This record gives sequence, C-alpha cells and structure tokens, in this order.
Amino acid sequence: MRSQIATSKKGRGGARYLPMVFTEHGVLQLSNVLKSERAEKVSFTIIDVFVKLRTMLLDNAELRLAFEEIKKDTANNTKNIALVFEYLQDLIEKKENLESRKQIGYVIPK
Repeated sequence: MRSQIATSKKGRGGARYLPMVFTEHGVLQLSNVLKSERAEKVSFTIIDVFVKLRTMLLDNAELRLAFEEIKKDTANNTKNIALVFEYLQDLIEKKENLESRKQIGYVIPK
C-alpha cells in the first residue's frame, strides 16, 4: 500500500508496503508476456527454483511431523521407563528389608 498523499496507519489497512516478489504463477504469466529468448530462459529457471523450494519445504514438513510423532512416543516411553525403575527400586528395598523367616515344610532328619 503506497500513496503519494497519505500513509496507512498501523493496524489498519494491512501492511505498510507490499513485498516486491513474484509468485510462481506470476513468473509464468511474465514469461508469456515477454517474448525474448533470454526472458523465457530466466523465467523458466525461476519456476524451477520455485518447484525445488516447494519440494524442499514439503520434505522438511514431513520430517518435522515424523520427528514430532517420535518425540511423543519417546516422551511416553520415558515415563514408562521411569516407572519401571521406580518399581525395581521398591523391589530392591523390600528384598533388603526381609527378615529371616522360620522355614516350614518337611525337614530331613540328619
């Protein structure tokens, strides 16, 4: 948003200045308008860059989602492992505190 006689207020009317960039579709339309061989090559190269960028972003998004799932599973496993160690510690303490009991059952005479 640019004006020669007025300025936009913050919070109203969007951004002060729109970014000066092309989208993939804008570059394709530009290549249809510009008829020189060099312009076509440049615009096709830019489109290829857009395609590679999109695939990289999608691949990274899939990896990020996979890592988040693994992180959730691992967080749950960490809680379970801590619980197992807690039970093991309880068993060790019980074994140490056992009093010797009188044996029952058949005793072989000597």
